Amino acid sequence: MSNNNRVPSKTALKKIRLLIFDFDGVFTDNFVYLGEDGQEHKRFFVPDGVGIWMLHMANLQIAIVSGNNTRTTNVRARRLKIEHVYKNVRDKTKPYAQLKKKLKLTDGECLFMGDDLTDWKVVQLAGIGVAPADARPEVKKVADWVTKKPGGHGAIREVVDAVLKAQGQWMTAYQ
Repeated sequence: MSNNNRVPSKTALKKIRLLIFDFDGVFTDNFVYLGEDGQEHKRFFVPDGVGIWMLHMANLQIAIVSGNNTRTTNVRARRLKIEHVYKNVRDKTKPYAQLKKKLKLTDGECLFMGDDLTDWKVVQLAGIGVAPADARPEVKKVADWVTKKPGGHGAIREVVDAVLKAQGQWMTAYQ
């Protein structure tokens, strides 16, 4: 097995035009807080959200492809102005193919980050497949890159920073 704890090459990262993220376990730490009233609550790592804004500033496409169907996903996506949101998805290869076709992209221009078995196939299809540090071992095994940070604790920001630095847009995305 190759050393997938290394950041992909600058050449590969420069090609990325679309970053696709699973939701639970990537945007969140996989915990759900359930109130007595039945309301579900999730927590988010603010620097990950700042990273999403930086992607917008760099004119890169962003998508969420999630197996869940909770309101929380919609609320977070709206707040971060993520246009492409697919929920309640079991076979994530279908929205992945739809996004590539819609945006006229190749696999090499796509990065997919996921943490569980429903993400396994797309992690292998994308030009760069990423797993957070706390992903399932099966996903980490096939990923091109395993982040140092776990999901919901900076894994997204780690990826965003690497992509923007490779593309020469890291500091310009702040302005």
